[in-house]
Amino acid sequence: MSHFSNIKTKIRNLSSLKAALNDVGVNWKSGPAQVRGYQGQTRQAEVLIEQNNNYDVGFSWNGSEYELVADLQYWQQPLTVDGFLRQVTQRYAYHTVVNEASNQGFSISEQQQNKDGSLRLVVQRWSA
Repeated sequence: MSHFSNIKTKIRNLSSLKAALNDVGVNWKSGPAQVRGYQGQTRQAEVLIEQNNNYDVGFSWNGSEYELVADLQYWQQPLTVDGFLRQVTQRYAYHTVVNEASNQGFSISEQQQNKDGSLRLVVQRWSA
C-alpha cells in the first residue's frame, strides 16, 4: 500500500523556497492546498506541485521547517527525490544568503558557478 512520506529539510523561509522553485523551473501553486495521494488521501501544504498523474508533491510546515510531502511511489519529476531536493536546497540557500546580506546592507559584487556545481558569492558593503 502506498502512503505519504514527509521528508525533512532545513527550509524555513517560504519566500526563499518559492524563489528556489522558480529557479529550478518548477510550476507550483501557493497554498494552503491539498496534496493528492493514493486512494484519495490528502495532506495540507503551503506549496503545491501538481503532477500529470494526479498525485501531487508539496511542502508543508511542521512547526519548525517545510517538509517535502509526497507519495514517493508516484514521484513524477525529472529528477530523483534526492536530486530535486539538492537543487531546491542549493537555490534556497542562495536566496537566503542574498536576502540576509541585503538586510544587513551588503550587495552581491561577484557570483561564480564552480565546476562542482557549488556557488561562490562575494558580498560587499560600502560605509561612509
